[in-house]
Parts: sequence; structure tokens; C-alpha cells
Amino acid sequence: MTFSFRKSLLAASVSLAALISAQAVTAQEAVFVIGTSEVGAPTYNPIKATMLNTATGLLFDRLVSQAADLSYHPWLAESWEEAADGMSWTFKLKQGVTFHNGEPFNAETVKAWLELFKTTEGENTYMAEAIASVEVVDEHTVKFVMSRPEPNLLYNLSSTFMSVVEPKSFAALGDNYGVTEVYGTGPFKLESFAIGQETVLVRNEDYKWGPAVAANAGPAKVERLTFREIPEDSTAFLELKTGGVDFLLSVPADLMGEVQKEANLAVLTMAGQDVWYMPINVTKAPFDDIRVREAAAKAINQEEILASVFGGVGAVADTFLISALPESKVSDSARIKFDPARANALLDEAGWAMGEGGVRMKDGQPLKVTLWTQSDSIFRRLTEVVQAQLKAVGIEAEITTFDSSMIRDQYKTGEQQLAVRSYNWDNADIVDWFFGGDRLGYPNVSMFNDPKAEELRAAAMTGARNMDERVANFTAYHEYVLTQFPMAPIYQPVQAYAYNAERIALPQTINAPTFGPAAFLDLEVKE
Repeated sequence: MTFSFRKSLLAASVSLAALISAQAVTAQEAVFVIGTSEVGAPTYNPIKATMLNTATGLLFDRLVSQAADLSYHPWLAESWEEAADGMSWTFKLKQGVTFHNGEPFNAETVKAWLELFKTTEGENTYMAEAIASVEVVDEHTVKFVMSRPEPNLLYNLSSTFMSVVEPKSFAALGDNYGVTEVYGTGPFKLESFAIGQETVLVRNEDYKWGPAVAANAGPAKVERLTFREIPEDSTAFLELKTGGVDFLLSVPADLMGEVQKEANLAVLTMAGQDVWYMPINVTKAPFDDIRVREAAAKAINQEEILASVFGGVGAVADTFLISALPESKVSDSARIKFDPARANALLDEAGWAMGEGGVRMKDGQPLKVTLWTQSDSIFRRLTEVVQAQLKAVGIEAEITTFDSSMIRDQYKTGEQQLAVRSYNWDNADIVDWFFGGDRLGYPNVSMFNDPKAEELRAAAMTGARNMDERVANFTAYHEYVLTQFPMAPIYQPVQAYAYNAERIALPQTINAPTFGPAAFLDLEVKE
């Protein structure tokens, strides 16, 4: 779930070696900086990973591609047909497709891949759990026999987590698959991978089966791509400014003005898929009291944050889902909005009286909590504003900063009280991902495990016969979660990319939800 789900390991610094490398880049090469939310992916194994980055989508293809309007189009599958009762799907596969190691892609491949996907231990198996079996109709036709209707199947099949791996090498390499070697059918092959530092991809010269949403079916126009991991946004910008890199796959709003000052740099914006939010650990006092959770959530002034931290770029968030999704259309009463009067009244009701120095007290104890965040600059700045807003209602929050590579492991301890974080995903099942009772610690940073929520979750994930029912079920689930205040929504950014316009030529249109294979296939490096 780019995710990322939506996604830092080692702080990469400007070194003599890096500068020499940058100077050596030829016209057919380009250097990209992974976005801060994607930094730190420890593997390119899409089946087992909980976090993937942009490079993953270039190593593998999917059966289905998604356009900018979120409609579905062919990729490795030429066409498909759903049975009227939703209990089977038949896919016609492209012919002449091969994996990087020379193995053919066909119906038997799809069957073996899905069996691996369903049986390999990991967090992503839910994407295929409705597929009871796969029948090989002929060499290039497969039939998915369903245990239940799955209206979300095409979305799942378009996800990077359901990238088609080469089954034989996957089984042979074990845990090394995705680390030392990777074999997909994608437009690029893996040359090297230094975890937390750099990934180098080289063009797949045989590629000619790109997604229908791309103007170029392949091979890619660029021969070689280097993806560097630089957790600090300001360092990444300096590298772009001085010519050390060609493209930033994420530009925080607070750096947008600096980028626009540079004559040789250009900015590309796309519709956002991120939500920034404050998870609230419902198991840790004082937040085991719903009144205190609601007070903390309604102390957050989203409009102020949008203006002061992000320069008005993007939009406020008052639900957990991006506003483009129909499941975000909850009742107005369930939306979490800034309401300091309500926050103060709830804290009074919970027995937290305002004390000296503006910190509330109860039974002789101050209302002091921890507030976790990541080390990169935009997170630190936002967290400081959140800290001040909490203090305005009498909650004193002490900020604890973790390197982006370490914070996920810290969440798994369940010791956090409050945090500031973000996700990247454009499907309602992210509510299941971050609030499911079987995912406590990470990704369920809120430690939320509510019986009614679990009932609604089950209906949302598995109880729908068609898309209308799924939207209704997920809207109800999402709305209930909001009323329990396991988080406070803060901000919806746009996807912003910065690049050296003297080096990089982008396609006229990018018909995709994000900057992925469709863009990379058509991207050119100027001579």
C-alpha cells in the first residue's frame, strides 16, 4: 500500500563520492530522490512487504492498470469479465511477455503467483483472500473462482502489492527475493540495492507490454535510473538545486517557494493521495477516556496548519480518507473539526482542571503526554504546531523525535500516546489497515480494537456483493471509527514533484493516479 502505504533508513549526506557520481551521469541516466514517506523500504518483495517505494512499480507489472480518473485498464491482462453473481472472474492474458530471468508469463504463472500470494506469510494476503482458486482455462486465459463477491478486486490487482512476481525464483531465493535479486516483468531490472541508501535500475530492452494508460508501451526512453534515499527534505532540495540529482519524488509545501525561485527547476502537481493525521493511542491513559481523545482531536486547528505550515497548498482533512473517495462522505457530525470550546468542556468534564502555567491537573498529576514524530523537517515543524495547539487547551505534549527508519519499530512497542504521521493510499481499505484490531502497534498506531468497529470492518471488507454495497459498508465503518476518536485528521497535500527542466522532459499528460510506470515509460532525458 504505496502504501503506501502511501511510506526512511539512513540519512544520506552530500559526499565527494556522490558529487563525482552525479557529475558522471550521462544523458541517458537520471537520478531520483525517493519521497520521505517511501524512504526505508527494506525489500522489493511486494508479497511480503508492508512498505514499498516508487522503484518497486518499475520492476514489476500488474494485471490491471489504473487511470487518473481511477478507472481500470489492461496491462498484463488484455481483458476481463466478471460473472453476473460476482463469483468468478475470467482474464485474457497478453502473449509474448517474459520475466527478467527469461521465464514466460502465462496462465500457469498467474496461478502459481496467486498461490504464493495467498500462502506467503505477510500483511497483504487479504487482497486475494476472496479468490478461492485459480483455474487455467488455456495458456493465456485464467479463471478466478471466488469464495465471495469482491467488488474491490480490480483495485487490488492494480496495486503494487499485487505485482506479479516470477514464481520459481521467488520460491528458490526465499528471504533474499527482493533484496539480492528481483525478477518481474517490469520496464526496468534491478542492478543494485543498498538498503536505506540507493537503488539502481537498468532498462529492460525487451519490454513492449506497458500499461494501456501509458503512451509508450516500451522499452523506456531512459536507460538507467538511480533512486537515492535522502530523508531530510532540505538536503534533497539542495542536491536538486546543485545538480546532484534530477528529480524529487516529493516536495513538501514548505519548500515549494524555494523550488520556484530556481530558473532551471519545474514543479509537477497531481491530485493528492496522502492524509496527515495524529494517531491517539486509545489504550494509554489519559486517552483511554474517549472524552480526552475527543478533546485532543478537536484541539487541532487544521485551517491554521494549512496556512502556517503548508502555505495554503493542499486542503484540510476532517476525515481519515482522502476527500476524492465516496467513503469519505460521512455525516457532518462525524467529521473531526477544530472546536476549542468543546475540547475545553470535555476536559473539564473528565476532571482535568486548568492549572498554573496553562497545564491541566487531575488528582495532583499534570496532563502531560508524549508526542512522537519523524526526524525530517516538515514533520518536526508540523509537530511543533500541534504541540502548541494542544497546549492551548491545557495538554502539555513532549515531542520525541525518531529517525524515519526506526519509528515503525517504535510503534510496534505500543508505548506511544500521540504521534504525527501520514499515509499514502487511495482506497477505503486503508481504514481496515490502520484500525484493524489484528494490526496493533503498526500499522494500527492507535492500538484501536473496538468490538463494534470489528463488526463494521468485517461487513466492509467481506460483506458486499457489489460496489454500491461496499461503499455503503465502508462509509459506515469509517464514520464509526471517527466517532471513537482514535486519531485526529490534519491535512491533505497534493502530490508535488520537482525536477531539473534542463535535464528532464516529462510526457504531456500522465494518465495515472501517481507518478509511476506510465510516467517513467514516457520520461526523457535531454541530450
